[in-house]
Amino acid sequence: MKSEINFTRVFIKGIFLFIIFNLVVALWQPNIGKFSLYNSIFTGRERLPFGENPKQSYNLSLFDLDAMFTSHVIHGTEKTEYEFRVIVIGDSSVWGTLLKPEETLTGQLNEMHLSACGKNVTAYNLGYPTISLTKDVMMLDYTMQYEPDLILWMTTLDAFPIEKQSSPIVEENQKQKTFWEKTFIGDRRAWADLIRLQIYGVMWSATGIDQFYPDNYEKAQTDFEPDESYHNFVKPNLDKNLLALNMLAEGFNIAGEIPLILVNEPMLISSGNNSDIRYNFFYPRWAYDEYRNMMNEISEENNWQYVDLWDILPANEFTNSAIHLTPAGEKILAESLALYIEGSCQ
Repeated sequence: MKSEINFTRVFIKGIFLFIIFNLVVALWQPNIGKFSLYNSIFTGRERLPFGENPKQSYNLSLFDLDAMFTSHVIHGTEKTEYEFRVIVIGDSSVWGTLLKPEETLTGQLNEMHLSACGKNVTAYNLGYPTISLTKDVMMLDYTMQYEPDLILWMTTLDAFPIEKQSSPIVEENQKQKTFWEKTFIGDRRAWADLIRLQIYGVMWSATGIDQFYPDNYEKAQTDFEPDESYHNFVKPNLDKNLLALNMLAEGFNIAGEIPLILVNEPMLISSGNNSDIRYNFFYPRWAYDEYRNMMNEISEENNWQYVDLWDILPANEFTNSAIHLTPAGEKILAESLALYIEGSCQ
């Protein structure tokens, strides 16, 4: 006689096993982000995962730094004695909005076949599309495990206001998870993101596409209202108490003996309506001028290497933002920074 299946008993056993599985995951706490098919089955990504339309960009935004970095080409590249490793951190201008990987700052630097300290320079794009010093420091701290020889920290005034320091990726990597959040169910978003990232690795490897490139986009604004406001600051001074200046010191402290060059990145300087009041969408002239003076003073006081490249590009070398460059603009920037890279051993 065939034994009848007791579906109630099977269901209860299934629930029990699922509960046990969740408890094991919570207690074991597997570092799921370390599991990656990139740099083995799939080609390592040239920039950190970020994307708002995965089906078109074969990319997505996630919060797990381990998963992000293990998908990056730097994780799968063993450093040799002949490599001079340069890491570049910063915002979306470094990441390369609207640019193909080879058109970005790091892509252009690598095309120049530079040498430093008698070694071949290889630059790695570790920018991420959030304007925040705190985010940059978090990325820098994680990156130190990859043994950089030189760090280029690209930044701009809008990364400094304290109100800009909080972002989802920073918050998610600072909070302590509860026991429930450590279970498979509680942490299901991280598991789902990791699986999706692996799936998109198929198309990334096949196409080299990691962001959506629209046929048309709105050009960066060049005409403005007669508005001199900038966040919560009051003309004519930038209140240092409202700026995350401590993050600069933290970044240099993390770098330690590794040379770090702080770079004030290029920005669009408009000649349109009310351009005598505002340089661009981001900055009224008084605030940005005060920022540049402040950065020069702070860098001299702390003996930091600081390079100010704010005005090296004409307005037509920007795309959809006052800080997003064209490929030609990135080439000019790369040529300007090449001098500092090659001279970093002197």
